[in-house]
Amino acid sequence: MTGPTPDPADTPKHPAAAPSAGPDGSGALPGHPAATPDTAGSDGAAGSVPGRSPQGAERTAAAPSGPEGRSAAEETPRRAPGPAVTATATAAGAPAASGAPGTGPGGATTPQPAPRPGGTSGTAEAPAPGRAPGTGPGTGPGAAIRRATRKVRLTAAVLAVLAAGAVILAVLNSGTRHGHLDPRSADPTGSRAVAELLKERGVTTRVVTTAREAADATGPRTTLLVTEPDLLGATQRGVIRSAIDLSGGRTVLLTPGDTSLSDLSPGVRTEGDATTDDLDPRCTLPAAGSAGRAGTGGGLRYSTAVPGVTACYPSGGHPTLLVLPTGTTGGDTVLLGSETILLNESLAEEGNASLALQLLGSRPDLVWYLPSLADSDPATGSGDEDKTLFELVPAGWSWALLQLFLAAVLAALWRARRLGPLVTEKLPVVIRASETTEGRARLYRKAGARDRAATVLRAATRERLAALVGVPPSRAHEPAALVPAVSARLTGGHRDVTDLLFGSIPSDDAALVALADHLDALEREVRTS
Repeated sequence: MTGPTPDPADTPKHPAAAPSAGPDGSGALPGHPAATPDTAGSDGAAGSVPGRSPQGAERTAAAPSGPEGRSAAEETPRRAPGPAVTATATAAGAPAASGAPGTGPGGATTPQPAPRPGGTSGTAEAPAPGRAPGTGPGTGPGAAIRRATRKVRLTAAVLAVLAAGAVILAVLNSGTRHGHLDPRSADPTGSRAVAELLKERGVTTRVVTTAREAADATGPRTTLLVTEPDLLGATQRGVIRSAIDLSGGRTVLLTPGDTSLSDLSPGVRTEGDATTDDLDPRCTLPAAGSAGRAGTGGGLRYSTAVPGVTACYPSGGHPTLLVLPTGTTGGDTVLLGSETILLNESLAEEGNASLALQLLGSRPDLVWYLPSLADSDPATGSGDEDKTLFELVPAGWSWALLQLFLAAVLAALWRARRLGPLVTEKLPVVIRASETTEGRARLYRKAGARDRAATVLRAATRERLAALVGVPPSRAHEPAALVPAVSARLTGGHRDVTDLLFGSIPSDDAALVALADHLDALEREVRTS
């Protein structure tokens, strides 16, 4: 009698559950019997096992044991790659393995999983141990730290680029900004315009910064311009005085004061400041007559008793321009009380340009002497005492500081948080209230703050009891209002709870724990009364 026909739905789908076909197509490996008397019937069909259902018999037939007690599933990884076949018998009682892998009941082809090397099936892989679904290398605290680090580095790089650009611009601009009365400067207080006009008329301008260079460059065909004579020390004034007496050319002293006049032009003294900026010539000097009204006022006025002096552009009876003859034939010294006619910002006003070109362009060579602090005498006072800190800072650095300030403001606006309504965010970790209470209790215990803990416990209990007995919250901490109301609600009669609610500080931790228990019992009794 044949066994029950197996249901095709009960056919094992995992290839490890069925033995591979042997070389002879019997479905068994060499040394492993395909069926035993306990599992197969006389007609070759799958037999029934007493006490088991047909499905159980089918599973038993699908996993025969080898001589060593290991099942075919354990032996599968040792076999060579090959297709797995079903060991279940067909409904007609034919052997399961007839040379056609994957043949099901009735000759129907059963879909089989794709085999893998070593006899394993192509089942889906489970998630890797230790990694939760939805997690990967782009999430977690480490990724947040890396993103924050990248933002910091990007911000630092942007600030470094802005700072480098500001420094480069300051360096580039420093080549064209040389300061006050400098013939290379195009600033409003520079004198580049005069130098360019003189160059068009064939006058060569040479800039020097020491008294020795200025004295060596002078001669009969030279005009020496000293922009700030009061900066010179005694040694430098002696060198310039020798050049004035021996050169035979013209020397122009710009706004000299009493400090320098005593050595460079004896017999001349100052008479205060001129009250008017633009003045009329009122003299016979050809250069002043052709220039007309000019901005020679606003500076110093002079007076002298030296014979042969030409005085022009008077203000209040004292001239602001003097021309004095020198000891050498053909040489002269010009004292100009105002620097206005040499500045770029005022050169085009009145007759300033004409007067400046005639005073400085009378010789083919112009030596422009810009005294520095190194030329000053430490023992002698100078005009720098009245200058502020910002006046001593070169113009190029002021532009650099302004650019750095603007860059800092832009960076602050870029990184500033946008103002707007508050947005609720989920906390990364939810902490229970009991854990917070325990943590605070541990802090109290570590600090030995029994007084603080007792005060907090009593205050909270008083507020809850006040709500229960009808005492206003504003009077919850007044013994006269709270104690009678609480005592009236106690079931055991009136008891004095003043010491419990308003008593002293516990002496040790055990007393503090007892206080907490008594307060809890009191509140429970009031609630249930």
